[in-house]
Amino acid sequence: MNNYELGDIELLSGETLLSAKLAYKTYGALNSDKNNVILLPTFYTGTHKRNEGFFGANRAINPEKHFIISINLFGNGLSTSPSNADKKQRGSKFPTITLWDNIKCQHELLTKNFNIEKIALVTGWSMAGCQSYQWAAQYPDMVEAILPFCASAKTSEHNFVFLEGVKAALCADPIWNNGDYSSPPIEGLKAFGRVYAGWAFSQSFFREKKYKELGFKNVEELLIDWENDHVNNWDANNLLTKLLTWQQNDISTGPIYNNNFTEALNRIKAKAILMPCSHDLYFPPEDNEFEVKHMQNAELRKFDSIWGHCVANPGNDKNFEVALDNAINDLLK
Repeated sequence: MNNYELGDIELLSGETLLSAKLAYKTYGALNSDKNNVILLPTFYTGTHKRNEGFFGANRAINPEKHFIISINLFGNGLSTSPSNADKKQRGSKFPTITLWDNIKCQHELLTKNFNIEKIALVTGWSMAGCQSYQWAAQYPDMVEAILPFCASAKTSEHNFVFLEGVKAALCADPIWNNGDYSSPPIEGLKAFGRVYAGWAFSQSFFREKKYKELGFKNVEELLIDWENDHVNNWDANNLLTKLLTWQQNDISTGPIYNNNFTEALNRIKAKAILMPCSHDLYFPPEDNEFEVKHMQNAELRKFDSIWGHCVANPGNDKNFEVALDNAINDLLK
């Protein structure tokens, strides 16, 4: 992993993020024409390490052919986050970060650090997919193709409400103390994970006891696993920072489109394949059906699965992996 030092950066909110850095990792080699670049942003509880499940020697994204850049989202604990920020902005004092801010800084990393002028593909799951839309809208002449899966170009009101629910569960822990905690709010983190699990998979997933395919004997074992994942791996303020970024996701926010969402979609030049899951509870296919109508060169490929949002988690559904690779190959040919 490498760090790209950005210095102090002005944010869309008007605030300044002090001594900012982007943590990233590259795989493969940049060719002489610099036309083999694939960008993989990270998802909500993801890092560059978890993105490694989306590529490989026998996959459509192949480090033997492509120069893969995996960039960590602000707030994920590796790039600048409440947990590692300048002391003046640590914890509850961390400023509001938008996807606009993330992509502006990612753009600087690619153009100034690597002298890259074109990106063959930006793709990703969930919040990473949201960043692929943002890239294509913010820098339409640079991005040749996008493949967001289980994602949207704008966070819907229902998605916003879902996030309010998990946030409320975390913040109800008195240890959280409005973000000024001296020890982790463990009960809040457990509650966050337990509530989130009900949204990550579909109703039919539980009805058909698909969790047994993940090695859980019953629902309680799955819920405890989700509790432990959030307690052991995530800082509460980091989760809340990224959650706010997610809630504010809208490619038309900022000085280019001034909140004209359909115009922002229409200005995307990249060839696009949108891949929602039929049973995703917070990025439903209807969001993408609207988007594809207003994009110049987009195709909708809905994947049918009761795994819901987590169909895309590497290793969960081999059929999704095949469909994803087929779509990537179609965009790169």
